[in-house]
Amino acid sequence: MRLSRAEYKEIARWTEQLRPTRQCMKILKDRYPHHSQSTLLSIFSLEYQKRTKRTMSRHHVPDVMERYYQRYLSETKVRPTAPVLLELANEVDLSPALMARIILDRFLKDMDGGMPSKTVLNSMLKEPSLIQDHILANNIYQCTINDCCYGPLVDCIKHAVGQEHEVLLRDKLMERNLSFLDENQLRTMGYDKTPDIILEVPVAVEGHIIHWIESKASFGDDHSHRTYLNEQFWSYWNRFGPGLVIYWYGFIEELDCQRDRGLDPSMRRPLGHHGVDRQQWLPLS
Repeated sequence: MRLSRAEYKEIARWTEQLRPTRQCMKILKDRYPHHSQSTLLSIFSLEYQKRTKRTMSRHHVPDVMERYYQRYLSETKVRPTAPVLLELANEVDLSPALMARIILDRFLKDMDGGMPSKTVLNSMLKEPSLIQDHILANNIYQCTINDCCYGPLVDCIKHAVGQEHEVLLRDKLMERNLSFLDENQLRTMGYDKTPDIILEVPVAVEGHIIHWIESKASFGDDHSHRTYLNEQFWSYWNRFGPGLVIYWYGFIEELDCQRDRGLDPSMRRPLGHHGVDRQQWLPLS
């Protein structure tokens, strides 16, 4: 799916009123029924992460964190079975998973009298049953399962989805008898930073010769694409030549402007007539 920059900005503006709960996806899908839920979730995640980066510092002021903690303690005394942390996170417009981290960190400082290690903190966020306080454990759990942008559950889902699309890409290439090396094979050969696929025999896609393919299980907006260009794509181009990027959930169509330089963004059925829907890929020539 290709969106104009104006269409993307319209969706992005509309997401500003939403919180990162799983209910927000139904609201988005009702508002934009012609876009896939995966595309809408990816756009919302991108925009919410930008919003969080802009506002996170105000939540990490010591007085503010202490106020959140004391509010949690007082409200759980009155409503011990209520999802107090989830409600508080939505009220102050903070990711539920990030609110859970703040409160758990403060709780562990009380318990141990010192700064908790990141290892202990992360293990409890991943497995709330390790938390001795059952009310807090339940609140942490509620925050984790209801956050669609942050937290250990989201991290696992993103990793699995990324792996799934890399496998799909490899399957499509094998169906077309295209010879290639994947990222794991390249690492065993001593390469450190590599694209997901290097074609042993380059192919032409819409008149562009491509040597490598990068799979992104996300939507390609201006910020993420610019970051990928600077941190990954141009280095691939310098080392391996022109390539192609697949944005499985779509991208802003104005980003398709690097073909003459050897970069082709793309999207869904890997490799045009060789196999990716023209609506989802960008050549980087």
